Amino acid sequence: MYAVKQVELAARAHMDELLKPVGITALQYTALTVLRRRDGLSSAQLARNSFVTAQSMADMVTTLERRGLITRRRDPDNRRVLLISLTDDGHQLLTTYDESMGALEERMLGALSERERVSLEDYLNRCRAALADEPPH
Repeated sequence: MYAVKQVELAARAHMDELLKPVGITALQYTALTVLRRRDGLSSAQLARNSFVTAQSMADMVTTLERRGLITRRRDPDNRRVLLISLTDDGHQLLTTYDESMGALEERMLGALSERERVSLEDYLNRCRAALADEPPH
């Protein structure tokens, strides 16, 4: 687990450095990428998919909305729920950083063969699934 955390910290530091010019964090960027894949999530759903607490996400949503990167609208099926979507500016920001984030991922995986990359992804997904089977104590 130590090695996994060290990789995560190194990747986040590099992402934060790449994103510094636009004034967003790696965690904010991650939330935006989640919304690109799954439009119309509630704040709680976005928090779960972005691996942050609901309180952290509430603050993040406010910040991203103020920046004009996301918008919220009432869920027509449940008026108490606000659904979050990327704005055109949010999509543009992600598009702008697709290449540099891809290069960072390639740098991280550069010493691995294609077979090792596939295996690593499989191993990490199995580890995640094993821990998701029961709640933390």
